[in-house]
Amino acid sequence: MSDNNKAGPEIRVGLLVTCLVDLFRPGIGFAAVKLLEDAGCVVSVPSQTCCGQPAFNSGDRANARAIAVQVMDAFANVDYVVAPSGSCGGMLARHYPELFEDDPALSARSRAFAAKTHELVSFLVDVLGVQSVQAAFPYAVAYHDSCSGLRELNVRDQPRTLLASVAGLQLREMKDSDVCCGFGGAFAVKYSDISGAIVSSKTACVEASGAHTLLAGDLGCLMNMAGKLARDGSKIEVRHVAEVLAGMTDAPPIAAAAPEKA
Repeated sequence: MSDNNKAGPEIRVGLLVTCLVDLFRPGIGFAAVKLLEDAGCVVSVPSQTCCGQPAFNSGDRANARAIAVQVMDAFANVDYVVAPSGSCGGMLARHYPELFEDDPALSARSRAFAAKTHELVSFLVDVLGVQSVQAAFPYAVAYHDSCSGLRELNVRDQPRTLLASVAGLQLREMKDSDVCCGFGGAFAVKYSDISGAIVSSKTACVEASGAHTLLAGDLGCLMNMAGKLARDGSKIEVRHVAEVLAGMTDAPPIAAAAPEKA
């Protein structure tokens, strides 16, 4: 990135790696660190576990609250919490305050924590003012707007702003880019037939775009769509947007569920 994109060395960012990135695609975490450090941030990766979203979505508020306190403790000493995921970011920024509405002390703390939490690309653009990256990707890409990032964190224009600066990249907007891919975490397990029908419609739109690569900001969505594309014999590659923006595309494309070797 150019010097005018640098945020200054005193901005301390804690990276919430997310479970899926840690287990299946650690390269996304390294790409996030590179993007943040290139923008002038001091990045740390505190010891962390799940953000609590599976428990929260399943109605297990007791365990969700316990996990939330653990996460807030882990990231207490940073200026910002950043996640390469609109889903996990939305949990921290939108749902942590809901968990503690009946607890005055933790309510105030969760609101303050939510206020310093951001999805990765929106943090770069909206908070740090980054408008361009030094990366090249000479392919046509389609971008999927993941539900949580779009609807809970208003992430839409930010990735497109940065992708426009990637040398050689052509963005081909696909039909229904803002429609769910059918994953939804536990939804895909509980309602597999409905999930399968939704992802079939989504991948049809991806194919119709004529793109070489499908990008998005949530690994769960990407793995879901990658699985369907692979089952259909598609040649379309699937990657997290951070990998392209950071110029870290040497790793094989994202697969449905095969762990990437660290």
